[in-house]
Amino acid sequence: MHDQRNHGQGVDGGAGGGDAVVFVCGACGVPLTGPLTRLPAVPEAPHYAWWEADEPGPSPATVPAGCYAIETEPYGAPLVVADVPGPVMPRHGEHSDVEGRPLVSQGPRGNIVINPDDARGLRLRHASPACCGATPDGGMNQLCACGTLVATLCSDCCLPYELHLSADRVRAVRPADRPAP
Repeated sequence: MHDQRNHGQGVDGGAGGGDAVVFVCGACGVPLTGPLTRLPAVPEAPHYAWWEADEPGPSPATVPAGCYAIETEPYGAPLVVADVPGPVMPRHGEHSDVEGRPLVSQGPRGNIVINPDDARGLRLRHASPACCGATPDGGMNQLCACGTLVATLCSDCCLPYELHLSADRVRAVRPADRPAP
């Protein structure tokens, strides 16, 4: 993230590498992840032939375990009508409304993208309609134990497997500075 709002208060010192951080709920301070190390960019989503899978379920994770990256493009709700077709949001295909008009995300920039398996203590608030998982189309869908919406899970079989922590709802702390659970 490029400014203090768009990343856990500059704890890791900028682009790539840096010290590991733990993301905590901005409202209550509960740890939402273990220690994670920053990647220079969000990786491309791994290819996954979900239509050939024996059982429906999430795709492979975009971000490796133990890492995080900053999403520089708009992600999640609201989705608005676009002038030209294109990906609705990063690592997603085209999307259109019921009238066939192309949609794009005008959601927040600066989300912290992690492997969903690195999250701790979150629970699903709602899931946008999908066959076997959550989509980001309806906005934030993950609650901290204190009841604060903190993240958007994308876990449907035909979409990238990612968890986007909201830069406005979480903060980064060094593992040694982490509050006791």
